[in-house]
Amino acid sequence: MKILCIGRNYVEHIEELSNERPEEPVLFIKPDSSVLSKEVPFVIPAFSNDVHYEVEVVVKINKVGKYIDAKFASKYYDEVTLGIDFTARDLQAKLKSKGLPWEKAKSFDGATAVGRFFNKEELVNIYDTQFELKRNGVVVQNASTVQMIWNIDELIAEVSKYFTLKKGDLIFTGTPAGVGRVEEGDVLEGIIAGREVFRLNVK
Repeated sequence: MKILCIGRNYVEHIEELSNERPEEPVLFIKPDSSVLSKEVPFVIPAFSNDVHYEVEVVVKINKVGKYIDAKFASKYYDEVTLGIDFTARDLQAKLKSKGLPWEKAKSFDGATAVGRFFNKEELVNIYDTQFELKRNGVVVQNASTVQMIWNIDELIAEVSKYFTLKKGDLIFTGTPAGVGRVEEGDVLEGIIAGREVFRLNVK
């Protein structure tokens, strides 16, 4: 299993981090060792003083595909959920300033939380579905998939140009505005279309 992540796919998030709007999807990969085990809390790593939550819609690939046309991309995933791409923002900024890769900041052990998957057919319209992240009961991120610069099918088509997609691969489709720092004792809840798909403690 590989985890393919899209950066800068929501305009307001691009603006809040003062990034440039990309001409094509920003893509990076996380190892499966970054996935947080179920029912295990997220532990803030000792090497960072500024870890941020980034909630994202996640789809699971259901069959092998390469050079997938966007109009057929919906056939390559049945299940959807939310996940968190935890980011050591201080470390990321340091790496970016030197023109170095981000892996240390985004791919460390436990940096990827994945919620409970359910069939996408349970959604009225996956291309316009509301989702949110609550931190200690307060909504901190709230968006709809319609706000994506590139929708899920377009992302699958783009990713498959470079990487053969295999059954079980996960695609994180980008985070909206509202990212922020996590603190010890936080409780993070991911909700999509009114359905809670994860509740995560931070230690």
